[in-house]
Amino acid sequence: MSNEDKHWKRDFPINRSDANQVTRRDFARILAVVSGGMVVGNGAIAARAFFSKDNEVQTKQQVCTIRDIPVGGTKSFVLEHSSIPYILIHTEDGQYFSYEQKCTHLSCAVYYKPGTGKIECPCHNGWFDVQTGEVLQGPPPRPLKRLDVIIEGEDIFVQQPRKEQG
Repeated sequence: MSNEDKHWKRDFPINRSDANQVTRRDFARILAVVSGGMVVGNGAIAARAFFSKDNEVQTKQQVCTIRDIPVGGTKSFVLEHSSIPYILIHTEDGQYFSYEQKCTHLSCAVYYKPGTGKIECPCHNGWFDVQTGEVLQGPPPRPLKRLDVIIEGEDIFVQQPRKEQG
């Protein structure tokens, strides 16, 4: 080796293989920053969902007419000023029900299974009762959010359920 190479190595005494290593302290620091960011992000999402009034229907809104949904059929819709998907269900016994079309477990889309009286979440085999929205089986922790269905002549409207006083 020439004198120039020795001079360079003396000024920068780091081996190339050592320069690519991450210390435990650096790894723990990176892990803490990423984990903290995830906690803050999930907290912001949860706070927005909890405090948001976006999913409340203040007045009744028309969805369709009774001719638009056959017996055993469904209609997906989104309300004005909202991006939340809902489903309107016309059961085999002639009743109408409307629910938010997101599973309460991980927000997968839910579907009515005709002839069963059940709403299915295919992601994790969750099932809800079509008449109440209550959980029948699977991992969903809460019932589906429901809208009241109002029939006026041929028109079908939905609105936020009235809170019971008492």
